[in-house]
Amino acid sequence: MTTVPSGGRCPVTAPQQVDLIDPDLYRGDGAHEAWRQLRRHAPVSWQPVRDIGYWSVVSHADACRILRDHDSFTSEQGTLLNLLGKGDPAGGRQMAVTDPPAHARLRGPLQQALSIKTVENDRERIRRTVVALIEPLADGGPFDFATAMAALPMGVIGAMMALPDEDWPRLIQLTHACIAADDPEFQLAAGPQATLRAAHRELFAYFQDVVTRRRHAPGDDLISVLLTMELDGRRLSPGEIVSNCYSLLLGATVTTAQPPNAAMAALAGTPVLDDWAAHPELLTGGVEESLRWASPTQHFMRHTTRDVEVQGVRIPAGDPVVVWLGSANRDEKVFADPDTFDIRRTPNKHIAFGVGAHYCIGHTVARVTLRIFFAELLARFTDFAPAGEPSRLRSNIIAGYAHLPITAKPRR
Repeated sequence: MTTVPSGGRCPVTAPQQVDLIDPDLYRGDGAHEAWRQLRRHAPVSWQPVRDIGYWSVVSHADACRILRDHDSFTSEQGTLLNLLGKGDPAGGRQMAVTDPPAHARLRGPLQQALSIKTVENDRERIRRTVVALIEPLADGGPFDFATAMAALPMGVIGAMMALPDEDWPRLIQLTHACIAADDPEFQLAAGPQATLRAAHRELFAYFQDVVTRRRHAPGDDLISVLLTMELDGRRLSPGEIVSNCYSLLLGATVTTAQPPNAAMAALAGTPVLDDWAAHPELLTGGVEESLRWASPTQHFMRHTTRDVEVQGVRIPAGDPVVVWLGSANRDEKVFADPDTFDIRRTPNKHIAFGVGAHYCIGHTVARVTLRIFFAELLARFTDFAPAGEPSRLRSNIIAGYAHLPITAKPRR
């Protein structure tokens, strides 16, 4: 790790050299130890990568400042490290990589379509999806919890986008290839970049076909909302619609599947899950803690639009800045005993959904889904226990699990 004095990029050695881009770092707890050291000794540091690099930001306060300040930190050149030095061709067209005020005009109609009223109307369908996914736990044998959770987001967002059920398994595979292209389970023989390109091509081609069909037979689904939206007095182009379909699908995959996995990995075999089941009033607080604990999106990237100073460090205009959400959500200055999963934690100022103008548009859907999920799981089962070695995703984009074998008993 390196830190930089305010005069420029000449690096000063900081404690312990760790490559924060290395996807293997996230298959264990190495990232949290690295972030802990950085929070103490180098909260803003220059991380060289080949002939380029990026500024790493690890504290909660600095993360919130950067994500809120869209005038000084733009999202339009890419928001993930896999685009470092490349730019994002969707910049200014896809909601996630569009700055205000255009961002708000793109966001408004979708935000209304994802409102609490709309999601509450889907509550029973979401509950049936959850019950179907967890029912196999009842047979008492080893159950791959993470594999079941991988299907949870598609059961919700897939229905909200009116995507055919028979397409969901392939879409699950493709979305994971996009967010975990370095993971052997999803990687093609040609390597992670080829995996990413192939997954992007197939997903974009899929949505092009769906959008073409939906244009002739619109409904009340999210894709139909995109088809009727206007930006600066014009309808969205087919490319803009497809790009935002892709963004919605990936966002749901990241935010919904991993909090249950993270909670189960931390709590199976402990009394906490039964304690949680015995206190239904803690449902919401426990869900928020699962979001903080998981911090499923590892990072967001921005680029400076002008010279700025963060923690006394001058960052030149045009430089990439990476905010580590997993670090911010374990910041000792904000969270007491941050490395403990506390279902009674209050307040809980986590930023698992980001902060500012780009606050996750699907947060309401994710929260309702997770509350339904944990309510059903804890009401139906007890005696959760690990049943084998868990396998974490090899990815610096998503903090998550590929496999998580457990057992449980039906609650009588």
